[in-house]
Amino acid sequence: MIDRQRLEKIVREAGQIAMRQWPGAGHTVKSWEKTPGSPVTDADMEVDDFLRRELLALLPSAGWLSEETADHPERLGRGLCWLVDPIDGTRDFMRGRPGWSVSVALVSAGRPLIGMLVAPARGTEPGGEEWYGMAGQGAWLNGRRLKASTRQDFPGSRVPADSLPKEDRDLTMVEKPNSIALRIAMVADDRADLLATLRWGYEWDIAAATLIAREAGAAVSDAFGEPLAYNKRDPRAFGVLVCAPAIHAAAVERLADRAAVLSLPPE
Repeated sequence: MIDRQRLEKIVREAGQIAMRQWPGAGHTVKSWEKTPGSPVTDADMEVDDFLRRELLALLPSAGWLSEETADHPERLGRGLCWLVDPIDGTRDFMRGRPGWSVSVALVSAGRPLIGMLVAPARGTEPGGEEWYGMAGQGAWLNGRRLKASTRQDFPGSRVPADSLPKEDRDLTMVEKPNSIALRIAMVADDRADLLATLRWGYEWDIAAATLIAREAGAAVSDAFGEPLAYNKRDPRAFGVLVCAPAIHAAAVERLADRAAVLSLPPE
């Protein structure tokens, strides 16, 4: 259906467009706030424009949903839809830190078919980290087949975090990139056992990474343990939970009270 090599080339080039403006490589990037607390840069916009042009040329029948493009309900009538975050982890990008990625997913009937992340500032290989997943076929990092965490016990689980609330101090903190997609991918690569959010977020942040994690063998759900859906009329969702399958029930139980309080829909 999709020319994988062409798709990889497109997303890889998007990462290089961003790298050419990344302060961590000595470049200067212009930034501003779309809304208070929501930064965006010239690089976000340039990558978004590039991906929209190239991905819609690759699959003209698909709809489009991106963080940096005005939403249009036309996408709801398409059988396929691209979900894109041109730079996930903009704060790390702006600060010259490597914890950002370009996230691209192709969705059909509410479920991701293909997911790809490129994180050109991370890792030791030329070009950085390239993550790829395909529904029913598996997930890979730089060509290496991924196998998610298989942790059996909830206490001690590795969590990407800067700090932990008192009730979660039986968990173990590990590196926390600003990109939520990369934090999800850490579970896919057995660098973390658990990733959970208790806030309203957007489909484009997680579509590619949750497919990669699921194809690597992780359990994937919303904060209440229910399945995630994509290309909805309202692209927001409350919480994401990605973890080793054996600790999923314990994670849902741990989050339940907080999720019930925090999940009132935003204005």
